[in-house]
Amino acid sequence: MTDTTAHTRISEVMATIGHRIASRALTPGDRLPSIRRFAASMGVSPSTVVEAYDRLAAEGLIRAQRGSGFYVSQSALPPLKLAEAATPKARAVDPFWVSRQSLDADTVVLKPGCGWLPADWMPDEALRRAIRSLARGDSDLIAYYGSTRGSSFLRRLLLGRLTEEGIAAGPDQLMLTSTGTQALDLIGRFLLRPGDTVLVDDPCYFNFQALLKAHQVTVIGVPYTPSGPDIAAFEAVLAAERPRLYVTNSAIHNPTGATLSPQVAHRLLNAAAGSETIIVEDDIFADFEPEPSTRLAALDGLDRVIRIGSFSKTLSASARCGYIAARPDWIEGLVDLQIATNFGGPSPMSSEIIAHMLAGGGYRKHMEELRRKLVRARREVAERLSRLGITPWLQPRGGFNLWCRLPEGLDSSEIAQAAVAEGVVLAPGNVFSVSQSAAGFMRFNVAHMLEPRIYQVLANTLKRTA
Repeated sequence: MTDTTAHTRISEVMATIGHRIASRALTPGDRLPSIRRFAASMGVSPSTVVEAYDRLAAEGLIRAQRGSGFYVSQSALPPLKLAEAATPKARAVDPFWVSRQSLDADTVVLKPGCGWLPADWMPDEALRRAIRSLARGDSDLIAYYGSTRGSSFLRRLLLGRLTEEGIAAGPDQLMLTSTGTQALDLIGRFLLRPGDTVLVDDPCYFNFQALLKAHQVTVIGVPYTPSGPDIAAFEAVLAAERPRLYVTNSAIHNPTGATLSPQVAHRLLNAAAGSETIIVEDDIFADFEPEPSTRLAALDGLDRVIRIGSFSKTLSASARCGYIAARPDWIEGLVDLQIATNFGGPSPMSSEIIAHMLAGGGYRKHMEELRRKLVRARREVAERLSRLGITPWLQPRGGFNLWCRLPEGLDSSEIAQAAVAEGVVLAPGNVFSVSQSAAGFMRFNVAHMLEPRIYQVLANTLKRTA
């Protein structure tokens, strides 16, 4: 390799890191990719990355921390001011881009990249009956703060559901939260400190990354397979990094739709115990399964596995209520933390609506109907996407997501940016990937893929970006 070529490659590495910092994909305090991993992703030698990192450190953009790696300097960027922030459409395609596009879009925008079901797929009339019942109930319910652990009625119902899974949890092992996201945030506040390492799946639910970034921790991804995390890679990362937490979906993994196998689950738990890594199992998609699969919390007995969940995907994203099931001493600390940050448990009104929905047989019938509709939708959407050269990574057992591979050479972020200009919000692969290795993938919500215009927009953007 000539001196000129070497200089060019060093410059390319520096430019890539500089762009990530400028776009705030990397922010002050974030750890840069390891030299070997980044060299592999860039197709250059480790010595090239070493030289690039050294030059960036000399410029003050990054700093070296002995025995730990390289980090973005605190002075690399000025504080972000709202007046200077880019509009959602102009900003980098990252987890926040997808969330903003999906949440802020008006009703005429099509959203196959969103993470919820259409309103007309939800139990609208049953929810209205629950709200009318609430309006006729005790005035305290609509006037007072929630109790510190949340509705005792809803907690009893959830404890019964845990018992059906083989988890013998007591009342002191369960608390309600405002949302599933708040459940994870509370756990992060309780167990993590800035600089800790957290392991997630690669790919994983994109808001895991966004939330963990707010906790100023180092996020490392482990490749995900159709039967769970790549267990050899998982064990290697645990041995090398000793992560404080591992955050995952066991049932109907988001975004892949994969299901954790019993064999992988047992090895995963053994490896985590050996490194003293705590596991957070997000069970939000479990009720979409045709029959229950392996659960880490059930195998572990809520010792070093924390279960979180909510009903925003199955009942309502408006009347939200989450929960945490964990060891009694952890629940005690988390309850205090929820008081400090929320002054009590979740909204009594939301809790009562969810409890009303779960108490009768209506929820079971609603989920049976949802599963039937989603079986048809997954099959039909997969067939229509295949005509465009877009193929599912696997056929999920349940749920509403299809993780799909695009035709060779296409970048899903470019396609998403082109599609949003035509009124279609998509979820490109790299927003789910810590390693940024999923540019050739896209997540599709099959329940929002019934409008023919989506396929026309996809066909047009595929041609323009090819």
